[in-house]
Amino acid sequence: MPRPFPFLQKLIAILALLVLVAGCTTAATTESVLAVPAQPQKYAAIVVDASSGKTLFEVNSRSQRYPASLTKMMTLYMLFEALESGRVTKETRIPVSDHAASQPPTKLRFRRGETIDVDSAIRAMVVKSANDVAVAVGEYLGGGSEEQFAAMMTAKAHSLGMTGTSFHNACGLPDDAQVTTARDMAVLGMALEHRFPQHFHYFSESDFMFRGRLVRGHNDMLGRVHGVDGIKTGYIRASGYNIVTSYNADGRHLIVVVMGADSARQRNDHVEALIQRSLGPTIADAGQPRLMYSGEQAAAAPLPGLPPSDSALPGLPPPGSVAPATPLPGSPASDLPSADLASPTSPLLPTQ
Repeated sequence: MPRPFPFLQKLIAILALLVLVAGCTTAATTESVLAVPAQPQKYAAIVVDASSGKTLFEVNSRSQRYPASLTKMMTLYMLFEALESGRVTKETRIPVSDHAASQPPTKLRFRRGETIDVDSAIRAMVVKSANDVAVAVGEYLGGGSEEQFAAMMTAKAHSLGMTGTSFHNACGLPDDAQVTTARDMAVLGMALEHRFPQHFHYFSESDFMFRGRLVRGHNDMLGRVHGVDGIKTGYIRASGYNIVTSYNADGRHLIVVVMGADSARQRNDHVEALIQRSLGPTIADAGQPRLMYSGEQAAAAPLPGLPPSDSALPGLPPPGSVAPATPLPGSPASDLPSADLASPTSPLLPTQ
């Protein structure tokens, strides 16, 4: 009688091959698609290994976007430099001008003639994202002129290598000319941590006491993900929900920037997904995932990093369309929507 072993061997080999193919297909599907909670013309992101400087993930990272309250990271950088040089101390009292006090929320609501000490000013900008305090600091360091301080901010940004950034105010309120990139915000986040390690603890604070009242912050990434130790959030309608996040744990140090998300919760979910992806054992071999933007179906997703063939370049309106209206000046730069917000439409920015 014929021996059954050759048949069994072939059957086992076929089953093993099927299992291998199924496993590879599952892995490829999981890795190749990334849900993005933003519209493609607003979205920009980058993940950088802060230890080596290697970029682990990026989409539109050099395309100009509105910074919103991420602007205050540079205002704080300038204030930390003033502390380091001895120009101010943490006890220095900063006057709040009528112009500063008139800024829309989010703010601490100062009155004419009031002052704030530098230590409280730092916490107010980091935790509360207070626009009135940021403008007061800008006026103080700019010799009484927020415009002069904004020029100083831009010069400092360029000296740090932030070539796509231009500042025109100290707090991040809407201004068509106030732009940055995800890459530049990653550069600034790393510069703050490397240049001022003695002050970086401020960015991990989620609340502070001011005039006997507990002031709570907006950065819900703090305490949500083990290893996250800052840095700053931001929101205006023209920009969407932005964040720069520092992850530092288990021998890994990442800087994650996400800009243009539809909501703070979705933004935070996306940051967490990017952190997990970047910490994965196969990140070195992983290709750029296929992006599925807000409102898109998986079947209609564009190729990695490319728009549909009938659309304009990223950051530009579709051919034949009319750019939305410019946001009204004075719209709040904060992380929480309020009744003062401008129209939800906003102009698109060109791609560098």
